[in-house]
Amino acid sequence: MLSMFDATISPLSRSLKNLSYILKKGEEYADAKKIEHSNLLNARLFVDMYTLTRQVQIATDMSKGAAARLAGVEVPKYEDDETTFDALQARIAKTLTFIESIKSEQLTDAETREITITVRKVEFKFSGQDYLLNWVMPNVYFHVVTAYNILRHNGVALGKPDFLRIGHN
Repeated sequence: MLSMFDATISPLSRSLKNLSYILKKGEEYADAKKIEHSNLLNARLFVDMYTLTRQVQIATDMSKGAAARLAGVEVPKYEDDETTFDALQARIAKTLTFIESIKSEQLTDAETREITITVRKVEFKFSGQDYLLNWVMPNVYFHVVTAYNILRHNGVALGKPDFLRIGHN
């Protein structure tokens, strides 16, 4: 049987490590092409979508929020003030350190823990399992793949292996 720890920490960690990798490729591309980093960091797929920077912030927020809520600990607060690739990498690293500090015993019975979140003044209630499977993971994957797509759309040579990074975590 798959434990909540295995269903939570490993996939979140892997997603953030993959995000770090594709951001590094984006930074290297910008440097090689002499493109201002801010052009990529502020890029978006469409005018009403979030920037690359915001995609990274949301992916890390979802990840740290999930680990904390499912473990029954306080969610770390970040300032959302990153303006460089280095700052985004530091945010990802800080998030990885936090989620990887969660111990399996902290997630014992987490699948039945009641999780309440408020999004745009609307309250959502979930069981821990529903929160993880129907809210967190789709959101993390969405924001990581959107970051990938922003970079790819702007010319960064990325492919599916860069997104999946199987065997490289």
